[in-house]
Amino acid sequence: MKTERQSKIIDIINKNDIETQEELAKKLLDSGFSVTQATISRDIRELKITKITDGKKQKYAVLSEDVPVVSEKLIEIFKSAVIHIDCSKNIVVIKTIDGMAMGVAAVLDSMENSEILGSIAGDNTIFCVIRSEKNAVNFIKQLKSVIYE
Repeated sequence: MKTERQSKIIDIINKNDIETQEELAKKLLDSGFSVTQATISRDIRELKITKITDGKKQKYAVLSEDVPVVSEKLIEIFKSAVIHIDCSKNIVVIKTIDGMAMGVAAVLDSMENSEILGSIAGDNTIFCVIRSEKNAVNFIKQLKSVIYE
């Protein structure tokens, strides 16, 4: 029963824009599965389902193992903590408010960007080594688009 229900949850989320657990519960009920909110929460956690922003609204999405997604919480940390981004050749320097460099570095790590060779975070500064100078410029554009979206 659990496997069938979880399979149906994935199917529903892939075919519909589901914003709340209540909507998911209704769709499951329509499909013949009577579930509690606690069961849905557990299934969401086990299936590694997360909320993503789709334009202006949020919806549930099934994460594939090979596609990293940065959660909304991490994006908000990034937006509120970053003061300035610049580069020198292939080294991107990110200035943050005091004490937030480690948090922003965690956001960068969660991106799993193959262009980042490594990063070092202090109290308010992060050095990111990028594969090439051209990629560093593109990486900065990507980061700034997150901040100014």
